[in-house]
Amino acid sequence: MSDSQNYQAEVVIYTTPWCPYCIRAKHLLNKKGVAFRDVNVSFDREMRQKLVQMSGGRTTVPQIFINGQSIGGSDELHGLEHQGELDAMLAAAPA
Repeated sequence: MSDSQNYQAEVVIYTTPWCPYCIRAKHLLNKKGVAFRDVNVSFDREMRQKLVQMSGGRTTVPQIFINGQSIGGSDELHGLEHQGELDAMLAAAPA
């Protein structure tokens, strides 16, 4: 299911522009043709604090959410891809 037309999930990635892991995660999403919202949290202390709560205490970027579910960062995103689980998550429509 590599056809981006099948990707219905709402994907939000919280990043900073200088983060190599953020760039790596966005590269994978772009390569797969996934539409996503990129939220730059570089200078937004309030959003960073909210992100820590939303992600279960994680303080690093990127933090990636698929249909509102925190999946973690770049390593976790690539892990889902290597395990063959990412396409199914991306195909699911938001609840």
